[in-house]
Amino acid sequence: MPTFEEQKKKIIESLKREGYVKSQKVIDAFMRVPRELFVPPNLKDYAYSDTPLPIGYGQTISAIHMVLFMCELLDLQPGHKVLEVGTGSGYHAAIIAEIVSPPNSPKKGHVYTIERIEPLAEFAIKNLERAGCSDKVTVILGDGTMGYPDFAPYDRISVTASGPTIPKPLVEQLAINGKMVLPMGRHSYWQELYLIKKKENGEIEKISHGGVAFVPLIGKYGWTPKNDGDESWE
Repeated sequence: MPTFEEQKKKIIESLKREGYVKSQKVIDAFMRVPRELFVPPNLKDYAYSDTPLPIGYGQTISAIHMVLFMCELLDLQPGHKVLEVGTGSGYHAAIIAEIVSPPNSPKKGHVYTIERIEPLAEFAIKNLERAGCSDKVTVILGDGTMGYPDFAPYDRISVTASGPTIPKPLVEQLAINGKMVLPMGRHSYWQELYLIKKKENGEIEKISHGGVAFVPLIGKYGWTPKNDGDESWE
């Protein structure tokens, strides 16, 4: 079986041909972050399969092409302060962190990532520590649709679950000339991926980048579970 390093190189070449990855900074971040540390132990052999993988509690780690494509859309730069909604296993946050706070750069960015499911937040913290990213990422337990005003405004916001609309607090916490990427649509696991740009006058521009499939965004400004034990949505 090819090594993880060999698998990484093969998938990057494929994603470059398919147009999902274009910038060297995204490629370098992918090569530095060990995805095998962010999946359940029984799925390690599938860590570099370009597909979502289950991480428990009805959640997934996104497919590799989607993580990298969202990073490309955001045009992340060293020094950026980023808010992520939906930590999951912590993998996406780790990739972002390696772009905004790369090794040997004088510009040190940071990622604030919010997870509503406590065991997953704990799982992500452990994974980020093992991957050596914990100094670049702060994991917060809470309702991601409310954002995290303590460190706003954010240069970039990445939302890794799909809601019915753009959560108002996230627009408010996005910096002028900032960018946000998020899926939107019904909760049938088929939505559209949007890039949101906040203009000088505070208005937003919304650009669709095609169909995607994400888990539902749960919270005050997303979908609401009928009850704590029911994974169906209003």
